[in-house]
Amino acid sequence: MAIVEGTELAKHNSRQSCWLAIHGEVWDTTDFLEQHPGGANLILKLAGKDASDEYELFHSPELVRDTLGFNARKGTIDVSTIPSLDRKPEPESEAKKSPPLSSMICVNDFEKVAEKTMTPTAWAYVSSGADDEISMRENAKAYRKIFLRGRILRKVGRVDCSTTILGHSSALPIYTSPVGLAKLVHPSGECAIAAAAGKEGCIQVVNTVSSMPIEDIMEARVSKHQIIFWQLYADKDLEKSKSFIKRAERAGVAAIWLTVDSPVVGNRERDERSKSVIDIEERLEEVVETTQSVGIAKANTGFINADLDWDMVDWLRKATKLPIVIKGIQSVEDAVTAFNHKVDGIVLSNHGGRSQDTAQPPLLTLLEIDRYAPHILGKHMQIFVDGGIRRGTDIIKALALGANAIGIGRPVLYSMSGGYGEHGIRRMIQLLRNELQTNMAFIGASKVGDIERNMINTRELERMMVGSVKL
Repeated sequence: MAIVEGTELAKHNSRQSCWLAIHGEVWDTTDFLEQHPGGANLILKLAGKDASDEYELFHSPELVRDTLGFNARKGTIDVSTIPSLDRKPEPESEAKKSPPLSSMICVNDFEKVAEKTMTPTAWAYVSSGADDEISMRENAKAYRKIFLRGRILRKVGRVDCSTTILGHSSALPIYTSPVGLAKLVHPSGECAIAAAAGKEGCIQVVNTVSSMPIEDIMEARVSKHQIIFWQLYADKDLEKSKSFIKRAERAGVAAIWLTVDSPVVGNRERDERSKSVIDIEERLEEVVETTQSVGIAKANTGFINADLDWDMVDWLRKATKLPIVIKGIQSVEDAVTAFNHKVDGIVLSNHGGRSQDTAQPPLLTLLEIDRYAPHILGKHMQIFVDGGIRRGTDIIKALALGANAIGIGRPVLYSMSGGYGEHGIRRMIQLLRNELQTNMAFIGASKVGDIERNMINTRELERMMVGSVKL
């Protein structure tokens, strides 16, 4: 294989001939420019340069080989011959030093640390919601509109928080939601989540756009019996999705979770602003003629298939024998439709308020099901909820309304920031476990199955509920 000099690489810096150096190898990305999910401009900004650092933040090592093919490899390169990339440094945070992990005494403490220790780009990507971020805030506020009705004189000397999720044992009615690009927050990425979830007895759901290969994540488990589910964003080319499903199956995942609430990527303005670069030589024509955004979210999810319908459930059943969960149900009508399609589970979710702003909180959707379709609760289809859960009392409220388990998303990334990694995630889960156990004792529930509908007062939240539905 040829050896490419830095001066030769630098010549290929245009749309007509676009080469990149990645980890000591030179790749011709010219034909791939228009296929890149984030748009051609993201690659062109690095044309003729060493793109290793940017690539490493978002992609697994083998992705470039799998995507471009061997013929696109132009040769190896001595990185010392490559002209330095003129990068604008990230603004320094006011404080980069994390407080002692032992000082984290509630889940919200981790968010405060994350804001100070994450890079501005990572913080904007993780913490942002769509548009005015109303849904993101209301997801959490919905839980404050339900009050607990504790029962007394019940034996609660021993409280058991264990449950089953899709037939698999879990120490808690909690799973880690499919968060993407975890390496933005900690070098161990999704592997740290796998290790932490395994040691705490929880189940991890892995994102399609993880920054680590599924094989590495499975290798990071604490035992070969640890359960991991895999979340699917359906590709515009469904054959690619089928290939990835087979790869996930070979790796040993135990279920497929199809995300349906983001056929397009939401307008996450803080994420978009974080990637804007002030350029005094900016060509105004290019700004208005370029349709592709440069935010991290859109840059990594442009492949998503927006033309799915309920036939996708049948397609999935042909593609895999694994249990199927539909993630992103936002109304009782769609919950009933999913039930009629006999899927194994649904996730009530508005994507953490990251897709459509003013989409109703998932807890409100669960209340709709409780009111208008109680016949689907406790049957063949399990119901999960994510978005805005920060306290053990929040978990109890969701379970009392009929949820089987809840998902934790942003808190996972917040808790692994600041250098905490796996240990931060474990601490966060332990805090939720302690709150859950304590409050189960207060309401008179010695096990998850003892949590009942009459243990909560939903009157205030009911005022937000739709007046009638047609099922």
